[in-house]
Amino acid sequence: MSTVTKRKFISIGSFILGFGFFGALDGIIFHQILQWHSVIMDTTRAGQIVSDGVFHLAVTIALVIGGFLLWLGGNPTEHTKGLRMLIGGFLIGGGTFNFVEGIINHHILQIHRVKPGDPNALMYDLLFLASGILLILIGFMIRRVATSKMKAMDA
Repeated sequence: MSTVTKRKFISIGSFILGFGFFGALDGIIFHQILQWHSVIMDTTRAGQIVSDGVFHLAVTIALVIGGFLLWLGGNPTEHTKGLRMLIGGFLIGGGTFNFVEGIINHHILQIHRVKPGDPNALMYDLLFLASGILLILIGFMIRRVATSKMKAMDA
């Protein structure tokens, strides 16, 4: 397998792993520990448990796929700035989860809020979106340093 292909596996795998990891964190922290919300709030308790279960299954599948792609990519330290590619992709994936989930579920579909019923619910939703944007920006900064150095070495 070529070095370029392995780098693509690391790049895509780290993004999917980050997406799944931050989805799992969302489910563990907000759904289970804090019990602030479920995926679908306007249903019975059993419906909320089922919706959370489907959500956990989806993020677990993302974790497995991301891990498999990273395994195909091999050791990231064997590639020029491979560890930065991995960390950057992971943060971009996690930030993308927070941003996309926040926009779709909190604002467009309005199936739940980060902390429903709280007088500051909008603030929690906006902070969740901001955390996604911040993670994406940090991830891109880390990857950009890695990508620009790789291109300079390839030239």
